[in-house]
Amino acid sequence: MQSWWRAAGAAAMIALGACGREPVREWTPADHDQSDTPAPGQAPAARPAANPSAAQAAAQAQLVDLAWTRQCATCHGPTGHGDGPSGPMVQAPDLTRPDWQAQVTDEQIAQVIREGKGKMPRLDLPAPVVAGLVRRVRSLRGAR
Repeated sequence: MQSWWRAAGAAAMIALGACGREPVREWTPADHDQSDTPAPGQAPAARPAANPSAAQAAAQAQLVDLAWTRQCATCHGPTGHGDGPSGPMVQAPDLTRPDWQAQVTDEQIAQVIREGKGKMPRLDLPAPVVAGLVRRVRSLRGAR
């Protein structure tokens, strides 16, 4: 009989111990929301740049440089003189010539970048990159 009392007492202790606990709640997507205060042992989250437009401008400039290096410099050369590895073969124009710069508009340069012309293929680039390439071509004016 004593073992029965022990078993009943143990069951009562377990039942009473569980009474103070909160019920298990269902997981929600909000459980993954980031907190401004890191958990113990966790590094604080990186803060966004103080000036996001400056960070975006820097990233955009990198994309324009990458597009120039990979798409344009092959024919036009690193400085736009038409002296890239494929330049002579495709007769790439010297983009630095003042007479060439004077006879084309920014819109015409952008159209050729987007649609191609002659031996130049069309380039499927985002509009901000095309605009950056137009500015780059204009910056080559008279460079020697």
